[in-house]
Amino acid sequence: DEWAELLQPDGKITMRNTPCDALMIGLWVKKGEEDFFVRSGFDGFYTYFGATDFTYGSAPANWHGMQAWAVEHKKIFIPCVGPGYIDTRVRPWNGKTARDRDKGKYYDDMFKQAIDCKAPFIGITSFNEWHEGTQIEPAVPFRSKAFRYLDYSPLAPDYYLARTAYWVSRFAKTKK
Repeated sequence: DEWAELLQPDGKITMRNTPCDALMIGLWVKKGEEDFFVRSGFDGFYTYFGATDFTYGSAPANWHGMQAWAVEHKKIFIPCVGPGYIDTRVRPWNGKTARDRDKGKYYDDMFKQAIDCKAPFIGITSFNEWHEGTQIEPAVPFRSKAFRYLDYSPLAPDYYLARTAYWVSRFAKTKK
């Protein structure tokens, strides 16, 4: 396994215990990847996808088990949340993966489930991904001839930043 050569302390090109050592987090996609994370030497794993149930890792129903496995194997689990998902403008064939924001309920539900699984960190899958509908920065209605960006109406343009602050505050209280 190439990752083990780099991430295991006895790997041929190990970075462990060198000035280049770092916290290395891998992406858990499919059920049954536990052995990969043990063999490879990753320090933990994250789920990335903001579309619930798109993968095994992005299914909140699996997060308690993934967190328990992480603790048992001295790994870090980072469930990722998103405000919704719709990438059909760039992937027209992917309509079944679309997740409606439901006026913020989708984001709230994902955050609550991430907090409830007691993971040490939570990732937010959003960085100006307007083409995937995962943005949380302020939005106002915009339409061109070719497409229309989703805005948050009837919610305020900064609604998702405010909700993010709310959930981060709730999460921080669980860490005290």
